[in-house]
Amino acid sequence: MLILCFAGFGLAVSMILVLASLMSWALMFIKSSQLGSAARQLDKFEDRFWSGISLKKLYDDLAHKSKQRGLEKIFFSGYHEYLRLYQNDKITHLPMVATAQRAMRVAESRELDRLEQNLSFLATVGSISTYIGLFGTVWGIMNSFISLGQMQQATLAVVAPGIAEALIATAVGLLAAIPAIIAYNRFSDKADRIAVRYENFREEFTGLLERQTLPNKSQ
Repeated sequence: MLILCFAGFGLAVSMILVLASLMSWALMFIKSSQLGSAARQLDKFEDRFWSGISLKKLYDDLAHKSKQRGLEKIFFSGYHEYLRLYQNDKITHLPMVATAQRAMRVAESRELDRLEQNLSFLATVGSISTYIGLFGTVWGIMNSFISLGQMQQATLAVVAPGIAEALIATAVGLLAAIPAIIAYNRFSDKADRIAVRYENFREEFTGLLERQTLPNKSQ
């Protein structure tokens, strides 16, 4: 009975690792699609923004979209605040630009949070799966010794099941951890590069608003 309990526990450890691996693979496909789409949208918006289109025309086009993403959201949030304050002649250009920049920072933070969402799960799977597999390995070896202790004669047939169980737990742990670690590092790098481009655009757009406002608003 004790041997069956030990074998059942080893199986449970392996099943947990398999489940974690399946969940991490599903998340990998989702994040790969999401980050790839974000990068393509970023390129598309930057090309349009620097094509010479007027800011008001770009803003109006985005206003008719049901939902803005990435740079669209950052630009729309900042320019919306800028236009709202621009109508007030009592407000100088410094508060206008500062308010627009704060709105863009908030939008940028939300967009980055969306891109980085659930990446911590991949990091967790990558960091603990090997330890869970090692725990299953130790459990399988203990199972082998218990089986050996109950037999008067030591044979391969007695210890082989427990050793096999231990090796399976190790293999499953590595299969769950390695792809998750690789995916986490890859996706984190992509998210960081997108974040840098968001920040660069925000600074460039802020400078553009300052130059556009100075001739019309006195300090």
